[in-house]
Amino acid sequence: MRALEPAFAWLEANPEIKDVILSGGDPFTMATSRLVRLIERLRAIEHVEVIRLATRVPVSLPMRIDVELVEALRRFHPLWVMTHFNHPHELSAEAEAGVARLVDAGFPVMNQTVLLRGVNDDPATLTKLFRGLVRWRVKPYYLLQMDPVRGTGHLRTPVARGIDIMESLQGRLSGIAIPKLIVDTPGGMGKVPIGPDYVVEKAPGRTRLRTHRGVEVDYFDPSPDGD
Repeated sequence: MRALEPAFAWLEANPEIKDVILSGGDPFTMATSRLVRLIERLRAIEHVEVIRLATRVPVSLPMRIDVELVEALRRFHPLWVMTHFNHPHELSAEAEAGVARLVDAGFPVMNQTVLLRGVNDDPATLTKLFRGLVRWRVKPYYLLQMDPVRGTGHLRTPVARGIDIMESLQGRLSGIAIPKLIVDTPGGMGKVPIGPDYVVEKAPGRTRLRTHRGVEVDYFDPSPDGD
């Protein structure tokens, strides 16, 4: 904890920070007592309203999500759990039980899926994954374009592939099951949402839209008198 004091001091000096993510080393692999001390320290910073725990443990080590862990953390709500299911084969019975313990204890669970070539880069696979997550009360949050990390090019997809997949999912899944397609821009410049362009034409007071069925429909802005 002493090594993190500069980070805590920076947070305390920047009251505009309302949301903190624990990641970069899976927080759920820490001893429960150590994780509790870390969250207690963050909760002592008055302007930190929300803490997010980014973890793949519900996928890779779901038995870690036990009653002891859940009961130790639930008093620090609002705590959000951001997990990483990438394929429907990862929706095991053990993972379902671990996720249920979190959700039943009041932890909102959101999922970030990385788009992987030859693994999940087709609409049928992602449809099965996202429907399964929603049944577990997990919100598909991001579909992430893979970062351009050296040595992983065989797993990356073209940006256009992700956009095509998102267009295929529209109308096939309910809104709660469709994530945002996100590019985490190189150089740490932030996340950018991308996706199909459904705007066919713009004119003063009118926007022509293309639906997922391929039908074009005009939407008219309200008139100055409100009609």
